[in-house]
Amino acid sequence: MEADELELLDKSVRHALMSEVDADDALEAIGWSDVLAAEPRDAVSVVFGALGDLNAATSSLDDVMIHGLGLSATSGAVALPAFGGWEPPGILRDGSLEIDGLALTRVTHRDTVAVPARDGDGVVVATVATDTVECIAVRGLSPELGLSRVYARGVQPVTIETLEPAAWDHALIAGRRALATELVAAGRAMLRLAREHALTREQFGRPIAQFQAVRHRLAETYVALEAADAAVVSAWDAPGPLTAILAKSLAGRGATVAARHCQQVLAGIGFTSDHALHRYVKRALVLDGLLGSSTRLPQEVGATLLATRQLPRLLDL
Repeated sequence: MEADELELLDKSVRHALMSEVDADDALEAIGWSDVLAAEPRDAVSVVFGALGDLNAATSSLDDVMIHGLGLSATSGAVALPAFGGWEPPGILRDGSLEIDGLALTRVTHRDTVAVPARDGDGVVVATVATDTVECIAVRGLSPELGLSRVYARGVQPVTIETLEPAAWDHALIAGRRALATELVAAGRAMLRLAREHALTREQFGRPIAQFQAVRHRLAETYVALEAADAAVVSAWDAPGPLTAILAKSLAGRGATVAARHCQQVLAGIGFTSDHALHRYVKRALVLDGLLGSSTRLPQEVGATLLATRQLPRLLDL
């Protein structure tokens, strides 16, 4: 996609997310699904970058996961893994489906939901009627995200579609890259708020941005976010499970560093509900836990390296 086309897409996406119209409907109206199918890297970078920067909420992760699974359906609802995990949210046994996972807002507006499920050693996508699944809104740190817990036992699927052996890995790669993009953008938004405060807030007759302790916190945040952004770029340049894990892990860590240091710079004002920082902090904590957190994913990488006794080359230098 050319630079002018990217700029136009970014402006259109941000206008859609800030409009009074339902965000999912607004994105669909500008052709988000078509752009995702044709130019996934640009589409994900623009949309999830805007989501993190504006602290907006959509069900776009559903589209990314569906696209990663290799399914043709668009604007459908999909069940996601339980918080902190990355196993398919369903288990299929003798034609009966058990579900325990999460879903975004879209699940409340669709008649069916697609559930990735283990079927023996393979993975299938079972489509079930939404009214056969218990959906409980998650009223946690960031209710605006629209997460629900989806739970069911002994549900009979409407349809069952067998996936390619690597389809679930592809979906995880796609989802983790998208979430990493949003986390980096949220971290940069926190850094921007802290920087603006440091330049205008005065202590002892001068802006606090001139104090070394403040500069160090902002610099450490910047470095952590730049490292995470580089990992996201690498996850696109050399797509694979490991690069996606590293991107998601570093993005979660970068957002956590941003939350901690920017809160220190903003001091008391950062704790108030009137200031925007708390919304980014809460959103980042929730996003970090989706499809594996920045604490669990490195453990998974370590266990894999110990088991294989091999250190893979991530990128050609």
